Amino acid sequence: MTYRELWQQLTQLYDEGEAKAIARMVYEVRYGLSLSDIYIGKDTQLSADNQAELEEIAKRLAEGEPVQYVLGQVDFAGHTFLVTPQVLIPRPETAELVEWVSLTANRQRPITQMLDIGTGSGCIAISLAARFPQASVTAWDISAEALAVARENAKRTRVHVSFEQVDILHLTSFHQTAGAFDLIVSNPPYICNKEREDMERNVLHYEPHRALFVPDDNPLLFYRAIADYAQTALTSGGWLYFEMNPLYAGELKELLGRMSYHDIELSTDQFGKQRFMRAQR
Repeated sequence: MTYRELWQQLTQLYDEGEAKAIARMVYEVRYGLSLSDIYIGKDTQLSADNQAELEEIAKRLAEGEPVQYVLGQVDFAGHTFLVTPQVLIPRPETAELVEWVSLTANRQRPITQMLDIGTGSGCIAISLAARFPQASVTAWDISAEALAVARENAKRTRVHVSFEQVDILHLTSFHQTAGAFDLIVSNPPYICNKEREDMERNVLHYEPHRALFVPDDNPLLFYRAIADYAQTALTSGGWLYFEMNPLYAGELKELLGRMSYHDIELSTDQFGKQRFMRAQR
C-alpha cells in the first residue's frame, strides 16, 4: 500500500485534507518517512513486514479508530505523549490552555504548588511541570488506567509530577488541605449527553465516555465541585483555570462570581470560541 492508496481509502471517512494528514502521520511516525521521502517514492520501498503492518493500520483507520490510538502517541505542547483508549486524546485547544496558564499565571507572584484535576494522559500537568520547573505539580484522576499512562508520560518527558487517584466528586478528608495550591487547573468532562448526535463517530466509539460527558441537567457538575474545593485549597490570591464548553460560559462565570471569585476572565480558542476561563480566589 502506498501513501496515495492509504489517503484515498481514508476519504471514505474524512475529507481529502484530513485523510492526507492522517496518512502522512502514519508514514512519518511509524516508518520515519517525510513528505519529501514520499514524493521520491520511498513509500513504495517498505519491507514485506512493514507492508503487512501498514495493511493492519489501514484497516483500523478505515473502521474509524483515531490515528493517535492506532499509533499510540500524539504531539502536544512541544512534547510527544503516549495515548491509549483509557485516556482522551489531547486536543490543540488544551495546548492553548497550557499556553495561557504559562503566559499569565505568575505575573503577580511565583507559582510553587499546582494541581491538575482530571489529568487523563497527564498532558496538562506534565507540560506545566516542564514550563514551571520550580513548581511542585500534583495531578488527580479517578481512573487507575489513565494514571498509569500519565506516569509513563511523565517518565518519558523527564519531569516529576505527583499522581494520585482521586474522585473530585467524592473527596475524603485527606484531600481537604487549606491553602495547599497556588494554582488549580482542569479540563473536566463538559459535553452534555444531548450533544452526542453532533459528535464525530470516532470520538463516540473510541474515546472514554467518563472523561467526556456530563448529565444534561447538570452541565457544571465538575466545575462546581472543583470551584468549591478550590475555595479552600487555593492560597489567597491563587488562580483557578478551566477549559470549558462554550455553551455554558455565561453560567460558569455567574457560578464563580456567586462563589466570591474575582478577576474572572474569559479567553477564546483558535476558532474564536469562548473556551477558557480563569478566576482568582
